[in-house]
Amino acid sequence: MKTTTILPASRVNNIHEYYFSKKLSQIREMNSKGQDIINLGIGNPDFPPERKVINTLIADVRKKDAHGYQSYTGIPELRKAYAYWYKKYFNVELNAEEEILSLIGSKEGILHISLTFINPGDGVLIPNPGYPTYTSVSKLVGAHIVNYNLDEKNNWEPNFDEIEKEDLTNIKLMWVNYPNMPTGAKASIKMLEKLVKFGRKHDIIICNDNPYSFILNDDYKSLLSISNSKGICIELNSMSKSHCMSGWRFGMVASNSTFINWMLKVESNIDSGQFRPMQKAAVRALYLDANWYKNINKKYKKRRILVEQIMETLGCTIDTRQSGLFLWGKIPKKYVQSEELTENILDKAKVFITPGFIFGDKGNKYIRISLCEEEKILKEANNRIKKIL
Repeated sequence: MKTTTILPASRVNNIHEYYFSKKLSQIREMNSKGQDIINLGIGNPDFPPERKVINTLIADVRKKDAHGYQSYTGIPELRKAYAYWYKKYFNVELNAEEEILSLIGSKEGILHISLTFINPGDGVLIPNPGYPTYTSVSKLVGAHIVNYNLDEKNNWEPNFDEIEKEDLTNIKLMWVNYPNMPTGAKASIKMLEKLVKFGRKHDIIICNDNPYSFILNDDYKSLLSISNSKGICIELNSMSKSHCMSGWRFGMVASNSTFINWMLKVESNIDSGQFRPMQKAAVRALYLDANWYKNINKKYKKRRILVEQIMETLGCTIDTRQSGLFLWGKIPKKYVQSEELTENILDKAKVFITPGFIFGDKGNKYIRISLCEEEKILKEANNRIKKIL
């Protein structure tokens, strides 16, 4: 074959294949060789959506007019349902017509927000440890990345005194994520107030990525509940974790109408809306009563106990106050970094656990274990690890 001289865009050289994309490929290969890997790395809820949600999808699929293009902003019923959801659980008033945009998952929203607000060279504040997509998307749009450290001693909250020592003149956007992933730390109202004050002081957009509020947590908080926040703040949310609909790709972004209109300009040039029967089903899910979350969390609580036992077997220490779909643990001092432990467990016990380094160097001494496996599998994982340690 003739060698081509064509090269990819320079932005492709600035990022790497997503860690989990590579790791899941490795796990598939190991499983193809009969190694039976237990995957405790991914936050992929294994419970189905509520039965009435699925029935709503099926009923609308059968309708003749269900299969065409839909609105770029989401059907009106969906935006109204998101507004209802935010009022009921976060006590946030949102104008369904002007302050909400439906997304194909909140991960997509990270790209839309970055394309909307960031010019090449603009600064972006990204937490360390933090969700890797904040960094990769910022690189794709040519941003100047400024990491700010989160520390266990400070309850994984931003240290504003430390951040303000940085040159903030060119910073346009700050990513935050509470309840936090990967650490499970919850936000205090005082900290959310500090974020809004910080954003207004420096004219920096504060974007809270908020998909974990309903998992092992009943103290629902939104950045948009803080007074005078809408003018400078954006919030992403998702149905992936809260409603066990990760594969459906349903998320939302909320902010002031000007920001939403700007984001719509970007979004409408990238996708062509979402399948209407899925939107109808999402509406049904958003109107579920609080018992849905309580019943799901009863199951996660049982799993959480077993994951705590795995952490104990590994010699890790944990903060029992954390919430969310994972458990974050500090590794024993004998390990130089987390990957040393996780690769040993994968190789010998055939159990995949996420090493904390993928979230930034402040995660080097930590691991993350998912709650998205059945109790019997979590028990089996613990037994396998006990045998090889």
